[in-house]
Amino acid sequence: MESNWNKKLLERFIGYTKVYTTSEPDVDEIPSTERQWDLARYLKNELEELGLEDVSIDDHAYVMGYLPSNQEKELPTIGFIAHFDTSPDFNGENVNPQIWENYDGKDVVLNKTENIILKVSEFPELEGYKGETLITTDGTTLLGADDKAGIAEIVTAIEYLIANPDIPRPRIAVGFTPDEEVGKGAHLFDVEKFGADWAYTMDGSSVGELEYENFNAAGAKVTFKGKMVHPGYAKGKMVNALHIYRKFGDMLPANEVPESTSGVEGFFHQMGLNGGVDELNLDLIIRDHDENKFEERKKLLLDITKKINEEIGEERVFIEIKDQYFNMKQHIKDKMYIVDLAEEAMKELNIKPLIKPIRGGTDGAQLSYKGLPCPNIFAGGQNFHSRFEYVTLESMEKATEVIIKMAELATNKF
Repeated sequence: MESNWNKKLLERFIGYTKVYTTSEPDVDEIPSTERQWDLARYLKNELEELGLEDVSIDDHAYVMGYLPSNQEKELPTIGFIAHFDTSPDFNGENVNPQIWENYDGKDVVLNKTENIILKVSEFPELEGYKGETLITTDGTTLLGADDKAGIAEIVTAIEYLIANPDIPRPRIAVGFTPDEEVGKGAHLFDVEKFGADWAYTMDGSSVGELEYENFNAAGAKVTFKGKMVHPGYAKGKMVNALHIYRKFGDMLPANEVPESTSGVEGFFHQMGLNGGVDELNLDLIIRDHDENKFEERKKLLLDITKKINEEIGEERVFIEIKDQYFNMKQHIKDKMYIVDLAEEAMKELNIKPLIKPIRGGTDGAQLSYKGLPCPNIFAGGQNFHSRFEYVTLESMEKATEVIIKMAELATNKF
């Protein structure tokens, strides 16, 4: 892409990152935070100003718009989707992006005052971005490349296609969603209204990532009921919920945790613990790519709960397990041409496709189960959900070019 388009891409992305859009878990409403409306309304206006058709924003902040085909023959409608909320795992307010042109491949001092350093020794992939334009945080917030990079890439690709009508294209549907980071981004997504034959989430990480397989996911809330009495007179009376929890934790597979697994290996992840002697509450997530192993993991939690209660002689452990999303592979494996299209686009742009399972989930996982097959494509960011999040302009440029190339290729293949 020409330098003027790179400038637009960068300015657009920086502008998005400065809008506070963090979502919140355990909130029934969608969007889960009022602040997400700020960027949603901005995006709706931006799509209208670009001249897209039927631009809309619904009562839950889902934004949609359409770029018509410039071909006479009938072609499928292809969708591109990204989410505008940022993760509640780390501070997303008052984001102050820093731009490091011609990055030297060495450690980056994000915040001199607080001695926060993005170190190559901790993140060795940094060396691969030497010479590029690096965009980081100031060390006190996340950046929001997950997934504001994806939004910037989609909008810039659409603007580029409008400005270059000689590039053949099918009808393109654009969708921006709230609450992806809290697992609800696709819950109220109107697939029928969106009207795409298939779509892609621009929500991956490293350049070349192309994913159509993800974890099956569930969340569990475990409550440990104790009995508090004065510790000086507790013999034979006190029941300490923390001791019950410790027994529960010891019965989980010690090495089946995020920090000890990779690839398609599943895990249990204890996310948070609160309470005390009288009552303790544990939030835990279950992940596995294999459907049978996923069910076995949920059963193991139920079996542990039952066993502890039997040992105690009364019910003091209570568990609630809720499925969150499932492996999209089941709904894409018979439509691999949509993966092939993205792979071919990358190859034509001299980008090596990295086809691998996602160790996580995207809106696309849930959308695939709602009837919209939706693989995931890289957006370019790294170290999501942390103060060390970064992306390079060149990575975002490549993602933008992949969208444009897929539009062009689709007119010849379908």
